[in-house]
Amino acid sequence: MMDKHILIVEDEESIARGLQLNLSANGHRTTIVYNGGDAVDKIATLTPDIVLLDVMLPGIDGFEVCRRVRATGNRIPILFLTALNKTDDRIRGLELGGDDYITKPFDVRELILRINAILRRQIWYSEPPQTGDVYEFGHNQIDFSAYKAETEQGEITLTQKEVMLLKLLIDNKDSVVTRDQVIESIWGYEYDRTNRTIDNLILRLRKYFETDPKKPKYILTQYGAGYKFVLA
Repeated sequence: MMDKHILIVEDEESIARGLQLNLSANGHRTTIVYNGGDAVDKIATLTPDIVLLDVMLPGIDGFEVCRRVRATGNRIPILFLTALNKTDDRIRGLELGGDDYITKPFDVRELILRINAILRRQIWYSEPPQTGDVYEFGHNQIDFSAYKAETEQGEITLTQKEVMLLKLLIDNKDSVVTRDQVIESIWGYEYDRTNRTIDNLILRLRKYFETDPKKPKYILTQYGAGYKFVLA
């Protein structure tokens, strides 16, 4: 995972320069910006490989930066750097489209490991499923490259996490995918098992693709084990 271009968005110069020094020592190229407005511009113009995004920024905060970036369809990996340690804040960042978070103060070695894990997942989900870019089942058609789906309800735009979960389930068709597999493939960090993020993702997919979400035919829960995708 050497020689990646990392955009550092951090308003405290001492922290930003320390990150730059350590990331450069690990073979990465870096660019620093100190506010949210510049971050949105640089993400669009520089197309870095990953963004380290502080939440508490002058002007627009990191959450709003992430929201604006994802609203353009940009799937660039975003790792939040945050002093906010409340579960609700972490969940908000992830639901806005962040790929991971790390709480300040942090060990740079852990940060490097998280960056590498995100980049590995980026390679995995940027490749189409074993079935190809377009997959059809029932009255549904999923275009993995365009993050779109045609369903009985019409066209739907899928989020990054929805696409990743669909790919994982379809690649393992007829086999149980455990919650741990979902966590490792989609988040890759110590997931708070008391929250319902995975359950909410599953519920959204059923709402999109099942004729009766309360009696699913394709996306099944295997109680105590995980989830399974089957062709009814």
